[in-house]
Amino acid sequence: MTTIEVLTRPRTGALHTSDPADPFRYGWRYVNVERSDGFSELRQEPLTLEDLLHPQEGDHVTHSDAHQRRRRYLCNVFEAQLAQDPTAVVLDDVRVAWDVPDLKPHGPDIAVIIGVTQRQNWSTFDVAREGVRPALIIEITSPETASIDRSHKLEEYDIAGVPLYVIVDTVVLRRQPMLRLLGYVQTETGYQVLIPNERGWLWLEPVALWLAVEAHELVCYNAAGEALGDYQALATALRQESAAREEAEQARIAAEQRAAAAEVRLRELEAEVQRLRDAK
Repeated sequence: MTTIEVLTRPRTGALHTSDPADPFRYGWRYVNVERSDGFSELRQEPLTLEDLLHPQEGDHVTHSDAHQRRRRYLCNVFEAQLAQDPTAVVLDDVRVAWDVPDLKPHGPDIAVIIGVTQRQNWSTFDVAREGVRPALIIEITSPETASIDRSHKLEEYDIAGVPLYVIVDTVVLRRQPMLRLLGYVQTETGYQVLIPNERGWLWLEPVALWLAVEAHELVCYNAAGEALGDYQALATALRQESAAREEAEQARIAAEQRAAAAEVRLRELEAEVQRLRDAK
């Protein structure tokens, strides 16, 4: 059997909002289609917003550099915070299948799960099979896709029983992109707004951290109010600390060498003075 890769136009759907000029703006998936002539076509099909809401395994979703950077930062901080809990996992861009009838799977940007019995290489985290659901889900929006995070997922994560849902929302104010945090905590009557503190920070109970926006970027703080940098920031700080220690060590050695030279010179002068006294 021969496989041929072809491109197809976007499929129709409830959230079909493709751009004819850029049909693959949200991403793509490959679909294997058998033809009547015995050939098999591997079709690259554009994703729609409906596909972003309910993805399939193997979907390729496009993200901006800022989106990926923020997701990496949160994942790194959360994993470090939960490192001592062997039942805790932090999944990013992993499909989650629910145990609620008729509720399709989602692909959250970040899912924090507490109580996992055995870590696996999940492509889909099956809540029914694993016996535990995410304690925290975070979605990082873009202006083009924010609507499904603010509306569809807000409703469906509530139905799925996710206790805490946080949206890192990008909005455009005066033509400038800005970040804001929207938090929702589950109650008996459904999601209620998570009230920030006086600084606008949101408390993320499952990871015991504050989440804030400063200078248009995400910053996590521990319970003591100390900022937690990402891996790159920590690596830079370590390099700077190492360089400072090396500089201090070099300065100490240089000072010791100067002191030793001064001691030698002092002894030479004392010897010269003594020689002059003896010559009289």
